[in-house]
This record gives sequence, C-alpha cells and structure tokens, in this order.
Amino acid sequence: MNATYILTLSCPDRLGLVHAVSGFLLEHGGNIEEAAQYNDQATGLFFMRVQFACTRHDRATLQQHLASFAEPYQMRWSLHAGHEPMRTVIMVSREGHCLNDLLFRCKSRLLPLDVRAIISNHRDFYQLAASYNIPFHHIPVTADTKPQAEARQFEIIEAEGAELVVLARYMQVLSNDLCGKLAGRAINIHHSFLPSFKGAKPYYQAHDRGVKLIGATAHYVTADLDEGPIIEQDVTRADHTDTVEDLTARGRDTESLVLARAVKWHSEHRVLLNGHKTVVFR
Repeated sequence: MNATYILTLSCPDRLGLVHAVSGFLLEHGGNIEEAAQYNDQATGLFFMRVQFACTRHDRATLQQHLASFAEPYQMRWSLHAGHEPMRTVIMVSREGHCLNDLLFRCKSRLLPLDVRAIISNHRDFYQLAASYNIPFHHIPVTADTKPQAEARQFEIIEAEGAELVVLARYMQVLSNDLCGKLAGRAINIHHSFLPSFKGAKPYYQAHDRGVKLIGATAHYVTADLDEGPIIEQDVTRADHTDTVEDLTARGRDTESLVLARAVKWHSEHRVLLNGHKTVVFR
C-alpha cells in the first residue's frame, strides 16, 4: 500500500518553486493528493503544504533527499507521516467545556489526536479522564511550587512524546522557560477576540466596555502573555441586557469550536508560522 506523507515548507519566494517541488516529488515516486501554496508579498516568503503518496522510498530516505533538494532554496521544511494521530497532552484547570469537547471529538474520530495524558492543577476532571481511559495527573501549582510543578509537567509531556500541548482553559501563566521548551507545539484558547481584553477575566472586561461582539482566540503560546501567533478566531453577538454570566455561558461554545478548529488544523500540519503570524491551509 502507498504510504502517505505531508510536506510543509517555507523559503524566500522565487520563480518556479511549485514546479521544483512537484518535479522533486515526481522524480522520487510521489503522487500529489493535495497541495496549497501562498506567497506573502509583504515578507517575500513562500509557503507550501503538499500531501502525497509514495511507494518508492520510506520516510527516512525521503528526508535525506529532501535535505539536499531544499538547501539551495533556503527551505525550512518538515515531512510528516499522513493519517498518523498526533501525540497530545491536554492541560486544564476548573473549566472543562473545552476539554470535554476535545475528548468527544477524538472519540468520534473527528480529531486526529492520540491524547496521552491530561494534566490539571485541580482534581475536578479525573473522572472524565478515566471515562476515556486517559491518565490524569494532578499537579497543584502555587507561587512557591511553580518551578517544581512545571518541571513535573514537562517531564510528563516528554515521557509521552507529545507533539502537541493544548491549554484547554488552563488558568496558569506558563513561565518563560516552559514557553520556550514548548515553542510551536502549545496551543492556548483565550476567551476573548485578541488583541482586545488580554489577561485575566476578559468577559468582565468586555461587559464593562459594553461590547456587541464577544469572541475567542486560539493561538500559539509564547512568553508574551496572549501575544502568540493567532491560528483561529470567532465571535458571537452580545447586547446591553447581557450579564457577565450570560457572556461567559455563551462564550463557552465559541471557545470550544475555535479551539477544536485550531487543534485540527495543527494536527493535520496545516498551520505554518510566519513570524508573529500564521499561514493556515484549511
């Protein structure tokens, strides 16, 4: 049977890049099944995602050939096995709607994830984790114990071989050190349409400003709080009669949908970093 691979790449734009990539794949027995590309005229960078089938070479051999091919183009590239669930660790605090939604979507085969562990600073969702046969790690966090707690969290993430860490309403600010270790593989859901209402209690901030739209933002985690590259956003209506509780309740559905989309696109290798922005091949 054909093995399926996903190639993602970025490099300085120049004539003939699509032709060159297609020719390389043809030369090595690759049959393109899906392809998308984007030229960012502001930065002069070219981005591409190609899904292809190949029987001639295994992944390691393809990677060797790709390294030689990519060098003269100054390409940053990654080759992934297609249709392989992404090893994932989910972190959560006391708001479980995003966690519950992600687990149900995984169980229903709507998300290509292999959830290896759930980490929480509270015990609230150990039974939910057990119902999906997923290990649950309760790691309390205080100002005094944060370094030790994060060391244990990272130990679990590494032991599970996690390619993705999802902060599904994990209400602790990660240290700069942990943010650096998880760069490009940690997604957070913020219950606001960033860049508005960063930090704590965004629904309270939104209510105080009398907004007519509330939203949610899924973004990569960086050391700058709520400043990471944005993957997906969405909004829902609000009006003058809404209380903070109304906004919070209505926003939960938006948060869950936005996070699920971002996680799906990341796990299918559809998101490429473009400086402080992203390119998303939906």
